[in-house]
Amino acid sequence: MDLAVVDLSRLQFALTALYHFLFVPLTLGLSFMLVIMESIYVMTRRPIWRTITRFWGLLFGINFALGVATGITMEFQFGMNWAYYSHYVGDIFGAPLAIEGLMAFFLEATFVGLMFFGWDKLKPHAHLFVTFMVALGTNLSALWILIANGWMQNPVGAAFNPDTMRMEVTDFMAVLFNPVAQAKFVHTVSAGYVCASVFVLGVSAFYLLRGKHVGFAKRSMTVAAAFGLASSLSVVVLGDQSGYTLTDNQKMKLAALEAMWRTEPAPAGLTLVGIPSMADRETHYAVHIPWVMGLIATRTIDKPVEGIFELVAISETRIENGVLAYDALERIKANPQDLIARADFEVHRRDLGYALLLKRHVVDPRDASPELIHQAAWETVPNVPALFWAFRVMAGIGMFMIALFATAFVLCTLRKHETKWFLRIAVLAIPLPWIAIEFGWILAEFGRQPWAVDGVLPTFLGASSLTVPQLWATIAGFTLLYGALAVVEVKLMLHAIKKGPFHEQETFSEPHPETPDQREPAPAVA
Repeated sequence: MDLAVVDLSRLQFALTALYHFLFVPLTLGLSFMLVIMESIYVMTRRPIWRTITRFWGLLFGINFALGVATGITMEFQFGMNWAYYSHYVGDIFGAPLAIEGLMAFFLEATFVGLMFFGWDKLKPHAHLFVTFMVALGTNLSALWILIANGWMQNPVGAAFNPDTMRMEVTDFMAVLFNPVAQAKFVHTVSAGYVCASVFVLGVSAFYLLRGKHVGFAKRSMTVAAAFGLASSLSVVVLGDQSGYTLTDNQKMKLAALEAMWRTEPAPAGLTLVGIPSMADRETHYAVHIPWVMGLIATRTIDKPVEGIFELVAISETRIENGVLAYDALERIKANPQDLIARADFEVHRRDLGYALLLKRHVVDPRDASPELIHQAAWETVPNVPALFWAFRVMAGIGMFMIALFATAFVLCTLRKHETKWFLRIAVLAIPLPWIAIEFGWILAEFGRQPWAVDGVLPTFLGASSLTVPQLWATIAGFTLLYGALAVVEVKLMLHAIKKGPFHEQETFSEPHPETPDQREPAPAVA
């Protein structure tokens, strides 16, 4: 396999995934915020809440359409760019994606039309149910996709079949209830809720700064403040749980994101900042906080946390065992009835993937020298500086989000919605959740390298037999197409926000003159 083809295939998939993930968090969060807003409308029957729901629903619809378009393209890349990956692990990885399409995608696709066009045809309670089903569908879609992704991070419930030369499902319930997948799901959807809350908060703050749609903006801001505070707190708690799952399932990723080159004795400390160096294999100017890493990684203060050097030594042993598994597999291929070879394979089968790392350098892993095995063991270390800083940017923004929403909640409780300094901060904060989410995705996927499936299939073996010109052409095409879609998305969003929630007049049978919204135009179709 040409490594340039592998790198370009990775680049293309990374660009597609990161672009698609610009739309996913807002869809996840806005869907449930619409449920909250419409629930208030159904309970109070105040027209302003119908207007609020329809306005944010319009922005949800624009974002939803772009998310679907980019997500479908991304799934096609498994077959186009990663053909051997799809062949080798498709029996496991494909099942959650198929369920996502059959269950979640069709669920949300069915009800989203009713949500947008059923306002005047459905009773309020029925329309609220439709909105809830759209929210449920979007979050179920994320669940099944993250079950598939979680299996790549922690491949449980599957085993290599020496007769078919592929990975096959042995326990689907283990795949479904994979602890890594569960932790990733709750952390990801909570981050999406924060993203949507910041978006609603920022747009509402923009209206208040301009003195427009004041009643609408105050109510929207109040919902965003409460929902955002709960979500931002849950992101930190669930992020901590994600760190805990790394201790048992992805120790190398944990050591890399903490730039922990040597095992930290109990009680393990956390490196707050520093300058990790891949060349020197140490972290310069490190500032440590005692005990914190032990509490995060082990939930105790009396257990050590393994470092990179020690994990590389374990990888070296696993590569040596994997070579034995590879040798037994070759004997099985030559003689499927060789019971001794099958017995030898069963002893070392869990390390077969580590032997495949050697194919980057030699055709037959059995020909690898001890020096080459040592080199391959160090190739199991991901890019430490990239992971180290990605985690700190993500975590820093997460802490800022808690402070932002706590302040918003207090101001809304005190009815000081129009505090100018805070409104300016809220508008400027709109991009921050997307930055944190993109860094979080980089952390999750870049930290798995050099594996496509952790411990099972190296990334460089999973790519299709493409050429460099073909990949550059498709990368250029995707970039132009997605760039155009980004312009369309932003223009549609800005156009809707500029027109505001009251650009079309509506007539309601029971106005509420006692509400402060009477100084606004009559509530309108969003």
